[in-house]
Amino acid sequence: MGRINVLVVDDSVVVRRLVTTVLEQDPDITVVGTAASGRIAISKLAQVAPDCVTLDMEMPDLDGLGTLRELRRTHPRLPVIMFSTLTERGARATLDALALGANDYVCKPANVGSVPEAMASVREQLVPKIKALSRPAAGVAPAAVRRTPSTLPPATGTVPTGRIDVLAVGSSTGGPDALSAVLPQLPASFPVPVVVVQHMPPVFTRMFAQRLDSKCALSVKEAEHGDLVVPGRVLIAPGDQHLELKRVGTSVVAQLTSAPPEHFCRPAVDVLFRSVASVYGGSVLAVVLTGMGSDGARGAEVLRRAGAEVVAQDQASSVVWGMPGAVVGAGLAHRVLPLDRVAADMVGVAGRARASALAARR
Repeated sequence: MGRINVLVVDDSVVVRRLVTTVLEQDPDITVVGTAASGRIAISKLAQVAPDCVTLDMEMPDLDGLGTLRELRRTHPRLPVIMFSTLTERGARATLDALALGANDYVCKPANVGSVPEAMASVREQLVPKIKALSRPAAGVAPAAVRRTPSTLPPATGTVPTGRIDVLAVGSSTGGPDALSAVLPQLPASFPVPVVVVQHMPPVFTRMFAQRLDSKCALSVKEAEHGDLVVPGRVLIAPGDQHLELKRVGTSVVAQLTSAPPEHFCRPAVDVLFRSVASVYGGSVLAVVLTGMGSDGARGAEVLRRAGAEVVAQDQASSVVWGMPGAVVGAGLAHRVLPLDRVAADMVGVAGRARASALAARR
């Protein structure tokens, strides 16, 4: 497999040099061009034929959003990773970029004391995303989770038909777009609470929750410590905090913790899934959407052992088939669905569960 050709677009010569240096240190990546503005970047696309573009958000002449609009007209499938800032303005612009077709984003280094630290921050964030987006096979489950647990029923076996008391969703790369497609399709009468981990930094999760709330029939909010987990509400895990659930008397509440990251992520899907299993046992529908890495697979295994129902997004509709691919590769998914069928499946399972519960009361 050849090297990945990257075009680096940023109006700051310092940032261009830093990003170029970091990328050129990786044996799998070649920087085939740089551009100081969006106009220059657009003019270079045909010339350098990149496999991936890193795109600054704030530039003169043509900003990141304008550049992205122009680029998507001629290159609808070219992976684009936005460079953002950890501010409300940066978060809002990044979410706009994702809605316009950007594949992912990284945050510019902030509060770092040296150039080596800034380079390390860019390397840790950017290089894995370039590889995952430019080489789809890189998003497939790691060998450590590509196995079929012998003690679990096969994924093609009997699907649970009992009650569902909560819907738990995990996503990462491509997740904001996927969640924006799925959650607005859930009706106001959706009978169970929804809890979500989307890998995002602080500020971004709050802005994302507010944006979803404006589109959804259900109430959507960034989770706060002590929030009640109730039907009609979607709780989004806040950036840099794990979301866990805890039973308090007859209620279930959200618990936020600063426990160590898992899979280099906080919040982590595995943390949420384990806590959901501890509270609800098998009365859970767990859905793993597009995302890089394997977060969610081990939590899905805990849920499967408890008798829960597990659904994964399919490879064709995923931006990166890492997280759902890990679930499927481990034999944990009862169903593997394209994104456009996920919401209907959620509604169908919840409706079936409600009918089962009503029958049981008679």
